[in-house]
Amino acid sequence: MEILSKLLGTPARVKLMRLFLLNQGKGFNNKEIIKRSRVSPSIVRKEISLLASVGFIKKRAEEWHFNGAFKYTKEFERLLITSDTLDKELILNDFKKVGKLKLLLVSGLFIKKDDSRVDMLIVGDKLNKGKIEKEIKKLEAEIGKELVYALFDSKEFNYRLSMYDKLVRDILDFPHEIIFQTKELSTQALKKD
Repeated sequence: MEILSKLLGTPARVKLMRLFLLNQGKGFNNKEIIKRSRVSPSIVRKEISLLASVGFIKKRAEEWHFNGAFKYTKEFERLLITSDTLDKELILNDFKKVGKLKLLLVSGLFIKKDDSRVDMLIVGDKLNKGKIEKEIKKLEAEIGKELVYALFDSKEFNYRLSMYDKLVRDILDFPHEIIFQTKELSTQALKKD
């Protein structure tokens, strides 16, 4: 996202633009925008003013909405949503700090597949749920959309895998990308039969 921040002016602007592009049917008041983007109130006011002045967003009933008639919608969607702008190595480094990580898998939003059940699967032991939630919130602010994720300890994941659990099978049988995997969770075990 660093390149986009430089091209588009600020990281805050990129976050807000993604927030509106990924949630085109929704409206947000300033308080919600601040919470979801994790950007300071003064910067949010400044960026909202700028985005409204160019017609990117418009205000309806005390909420800001993406302007569906914005002239460059498709171009910004390609640039901010469909391009691979998230550094998966940085994501991995952040999630390695949450406990003994065994598997980190992304799908859904991360690989541009809207029909995935989850966006992220996290498997490990002695995982700190508070730290995981913090990292998820940080990612959501970067991306501009709430993430759906599944979290399992190794024992439960292996049990669900052996029982052909529908959620686990749906994640593994459909497009996904493994960002991190220990030898304990062999590649063969993760492939569908």
